Amino acid sequence: MARRLPEPDHLPCLGLLEATPQVLRLLMAGLSEDDALWKPAADRFSVAEVLAHLSHVEGYCYRVRLDRFLEEESPAFEAFDAADHRDRYRGGDPEEDFAHFEEQRETNLEFLRSLPASAGVRAAIHAQAGPITLAQMLHEWAMHDLGHIRQIAELIRARLQGGAGALGAEYRLRP
Repeated sequence: MARRLPEPDHLPCLGLLEATPQVLRLLMAGLSEDDALWKPAADRFSVAEVLAHLSHVEGYCYRVRLDRFLEEESPAFEAFDAADHRDRYRGGDPEEDFAHFEEQRETNLEFLRSLPASAGVRAAIHAQAGPITLAQMLHEWAMHDLGHIRQIAELIRARLQGGAGALGAEYRLRP
């Protein structure tokens, strides 16, 4: 059974959401443009595409949902599938996409910090999950970030594996 973190006096997961850009920046330190564009397979994302996705969903999905939670009574949300936007994520500039993501995240966090913890009980209906609260979406948002942090780390590990020679052979990567 998953253990819950203690409830603070503010909305949940804001610390994790704030840390994401810093963690990604550290992971990508020294990453070449070739490394950022490398894909392990045609149907998988590159680091650059993950950054484009994060930039896109920050505004198009999460901020839109956040605003609707607060402006509407029980808004209905469609499911978001990154594969539906795969073409949008190709060919972008990783630094520009990351900078756009960081700017949006900072704006979203500033707004979230201005809300009382009681806003977390605001409700919506998700097409797949059913009834959800804003607090639950914030937990999912942090989980989404952590999944992409892991994905980028795994892509970077895969790029490093060849340089490790025989020492890298024992690692079973899934980038």
